[in-house]
Amino acid sequence: MFNRKEFFLLLLVLSSLTLTAQDCYSPDVKEANTEIADIPGETMGQKLESLLFWSQEEKERRFPMMHDIFPSIPIPTGNHSSSLKASKNITPKWEDETTLASYMNDNHVKGVIVIKDNQIIMEKYADGINQETLWTSFSVAKSVSSMLVGVALKDGAIESMEDPLSKYITEFKGFDYGKVTVRQLLTMTSGIDWNEDYEDPNSDVGQMYNAHCQGVESHILTYMKPLKFKHQPGTHWNYSTGETDLVGILVQKATGLSLSEFLSEKIWKPNQMEHCAYWLADECSNLNLGGSGLSASLRDFARLGTLMLHNGKIGNENIISEEYMKDSTSLLKQVNDEGDGYGYLWWRFKDGSYGAFGIFGQMVYINPHKNLVIAQIAAWSKAGSNELTQGRQAFIDAVERVID
Repeated sequence: MFNRKEFFLLLLVLSSLTLTAQDCYSPDVKEANTEIADIPGETMGQKLESLLFWSQEEKERRFPMMHDIFPSIPIPTGNHSSSLKASKNITPKWEDETTLASYMNDNHVKGVIVIKDNQIIMEKYADGINQETLWTSFSVAKSVSSMLVGVALKDGAIESMEDPLSKYITEFKGFDYGKVTVRQLLTMTSGIDWNEDYEDPNSDVGQMYNAHCQGVESHILTYMKPLKFKHQPGTHWNYSTGETDLVGILVQKATGLSLSEFLSEKIWKPNQMEHCAYWLADECSNLNLGGSGLSASLRDFARLGTLMLHNGKIGNENIISEEYMKDSTSLLKQVNDEGDGYGYLWWRFKDGSYGAFGIFGQMVYINPHKNLVIAQIAAWSKAGSNELTQGRQAFIDAVERVID
C-alpha cells in the first residue's frame, strides 16, 4: 500500500482534473483506488514500474485507464473540434492469409486508423474500444515531447539546440548530464551509460522510478544525476527512456508550464483535437513524464501524425520551429545495416517514412511520400520482440500495398 502522503497526493491530482479543465471528465476515484491497491509496490513509482510485468488481462484493463490509476494532468481541448472526413474503407492486403481481424486478434491490437490525403480511409476498433477511448502511448509520448521542444524553440523558450542542459535544468550543474547539449539529448547520443532491457527488473529502465521521493525532485532527476559518461557525447547512440523523461523536464523548466499545459495551449486547442487527453505526472515533482504516459484517443494520436505530415503547420502558421522540422525526422543516427535510423526521438526509415513507436504495440506512422498516417493502439503480449515488430511492419505494408 502507499503511505498517507502519497494517498493525499493522488487525491489532490485526481481532484484537480475537474478544477483545471472543466471540459475534461471527472475520473472514478473509487475504481482508481481499487486498481491501485491491486498493483504491487509501496510508491506510485514502484507501481508504475510494475507495468512491464502485468498479465495480459491486467494490461488490457488498465491501459485505457492509466490516467485514472496514476497521478495525471489533463490536456484540455478547445470548444470546437475538427471532424475528420471519412471515405470508403480500404481492406489491407497481406501476402499471406492474414486479415485485419486476425492481425488485431492475434496481436491484441485494440484500434487502427489510416488517414490518406487528410481523409480516414480505414478505422477499426476491438470490442469494448471506441473513438472516445483514451489509451496510453508509452514511447509514442517521447516523440510528442520532442515536438514540444520544437515548439519551445519556435517560441524562444529554448534558445539553441547547442545549449547545455544545465542552462535549463539547474539541478544538473556539476554533473555529467549538465554538459550534454539539447541536440545530444534529443538524438540519444549523450554518451551516458544506460540499460533499456524491459525484461530485466534491475535495468535502468526497470529502476528509474523505484526510489522514494527526495523532497520534490522528480524521480528521474534523482536517479540520473549521478550517472557518468561511458562515451564521448555525440559519438554513440543508445536508446534511453530516462533521457526522454529529461526532454520533458527540459521543456517544463524552459517554459514554466507542464507538458500537459504546453501541449494543450500550443497543439491540442489550436489543432482542434476531438478529446481531452491526459499525461502521467511524477509523484514527487508533479512534472509530466516526458518518456511515456500520454493517454489520448486513437484519432487524436493520428492528428499528431498529420501535424508532422504538414511540417508543423496549423493552417498557415508554423507551430513548430522550421529548424526542428528540418532535422527531427532526418537520418541523424543510423542504427542498423538496412539504413534505418533516428532523428529527434523519431524513428526514420530508409524510404523517408518515419514514426513514433511504443512498447506493447503503440504506433504513429507517417509516410510523407504517400501523404499517409497510420496510428495503432495495442496491448501486445510482450513489451516488444522481433516477431511483433515484423507483424506491425507487415500491417503497414498491407495498407500501403492497397493504396499504391
